Amino acid sequence: MATGHIPSYVVQADGSDFLFTFMVVFTVALIVLIGVAYFTLHSIPEKIAHESNHPQFQLVGILALLALFTHNGLFWVAAILVAGFQFPDFAAPLRSIADAIRSLAPQRTPDPVVEDTATEHPEPTAPQEQ
Repeated sequence: MATGHIPSYVVQADGSDFLFTFMVVFTVALIVLIGVAYFTLHSIPEKIAHESNHPQFQLVGILALLALFTHNGLFWVAAILVAGFQFPDFAAPLRSIADAIRSLAPQRTPDPVVEDTATEHPEPTAPQEQ
């Protein structure tokens, strides 16, 4: 029989199937690459927060994990927004105002402490029996 006209992707007489083997390797490699891309995409907010030394780094990490496990894109968008923007510190100006006012107040001297040991710790008495 003349086998010269049979394409190379047809199963050989020895049972080896080049096309099937190629598709299995291609499918496994594609699944691994999609998984790596998926996990890399979900780690972007954490990388942004880590590089900028964000004060809410743990919140960004929690939001990214919630987005990863729930497949809810809203958590991922929230993580990107929190990682991308620094919230203003409203307490710092108030703290500096309070410190300035405290420094303007007259310094109080502590009252002298009078130690009277007799009245401070009276001796316990035994209960009276009747």
